[in-house]
Amino acid sequence: MRLFDAQLYIDRRTRLCEEVQSGIIWIMGNGESACNYKDNTYPFRQNSNFLYYFGINAPDLNALLDCETGETVIYGHELTMDDIIWMGEIDKLSNLARKVGVTKIKEPAALQTDIAKAKSKGISVHFTPAYRLEHHEAVHQAGLDYPSLSLIEAIFNQRAIKSDLELQEMAKAVNITGEMHVAAMQFSKAGKYEYEVVAEITRICKAHNADFSYGPIFSIDGQVLHNHHHANLMKDGRLVLNDSGAQTDMLYAGDITRTFPVSGRFTDQQKEIYQIVLEMEKKGIMSCKPGVYYRDVHLTVCKLMIERFKELGILNGDSDAMLEQGIYGLFMPHGLGHMIGLDVHDMEDLGENHIGYEAGQERSKLLGLKSLRLARKLQAGFTLTVEPGIYFIPQLIEKYKAAHLFSDYVNYNKLEAYYDFGGIRVEDNIVVTQEGCDVIGDYIPKEMEEIESIMQ
Repeated sequence: MRLFDAQLYIDRRTRLCEEVQSGIIWIMGNGESACNYKDNTYPFRQNSNFLYYFGINAPDLNALLDCETGETVIYGHELTMDDIIWMGEIDKLSNLARKVGVTKIKEPAALQTDIAKAKSKGISVHFTPAYRLEHHEAVHQAGLDYPSLSLIEAIFNQRAIKSDLELQEMAKAVNITGEMHVAAMQFSKAGKYEYEVVAEITRICKAHNADFSYGPIFSIDGQVLHNHHHANLMKDGRLVLNDSGAQTDMLYAGDITRTFPVSGRFTDQQKEIYQIVLEMEKKGIMSCKPGVYYRDVHLTVCKLMIERFKELGILNGDSDAMLEQGIYGLFMPHGLGHMIGLDVHDMEDLGENHIGYEAGQERSKLLGLKSLRLARKLQAGFTLTVEPGIYFIPQLIEKYKAAHLFSDYVNYNKLEAYYDFGGIRVEDNIVVTQEGCDVIGDYIPKEMEEIESIMQ
């Protein structure tokens, strides 16, 4: 189990207690959720807050931090003979705790007792939102009501600003992901099934002792935004949208999208749309800097799409009016990006609006803009995705056309030529710097000429 230096975890916990100021903080770990029988469990994935403050990637752990005394306790049990029989003799919990600067270990049953003692003394118990059944049950058993907003804010303030060590892990994840994407371009051709290429990128991911950071989206039906179906036969003339990423053994994530033609050559129609998406992505990256609201970056990119669609005759009229009415959502019904780190949608288990929106920011109801996961003002150290796309979804277009929506602006007859087009998305991961932003990791080919060269 790879860990950072103990002092780093100690410093993180100290800062957390200083920000919360009083009471005790409950950091929940995840368990191995059982199915019907003891030996049928869902794959284990540690809670990212527990990883951030303790680093121990093992199930059935919890921790309490006392903001007054600074005492830290990890609750878990040492290996039993049953554990050794079924799982092998892994490092002792006491050894792992020592490696992250914790000396006090208690049995799991003591957690509820200690929380009850604190409550009886009028001490506040801070905890994060419960997003798993085991968390809900533990919170209910403890007789606690609402998650702590002060704790959510304190965790965000720490985890949102990535350290150099974290950026190194993220670069490692992106570089593995880049290998996966280049291999997908090289391995794809007409007559293969999508799952054959997914098998190849899985092999590369596993060869680096990594895993997928989310279920891979690999499909010739790129107009389906989260298409996890991999059974299509790839055919010339179609585009493939590959949205897949690796996570390192420390669970830092990469999230990259590339789109390429099955034939290895873009058609003229595909070139027109791909060039717009690539320009949107570059514009989005260039617009990111401290003090800029990511909502404004999203709208800047969408206005660029509107302008280019006017040149193609797909849209007509005043660009600002179309931007205000959200016409771009017909072609990009998702947000421009989200925070990334230990989670692909980093920290969103704390509440998407808590993470992506500042106090006073209201979420839009417009198609596309309502799905923007990150709208807040950017700060140096933020890590996020920039992932514009253009999709031609026949069912959505026909619905709007039948309802006569945007009929003064949209040339619906011209859109019929795109009904079998699919979709294009181009995505990179960035870190906001003092001057602007940097793309994380090594360059992953995205120019049309580069993609065509790779696929020959």
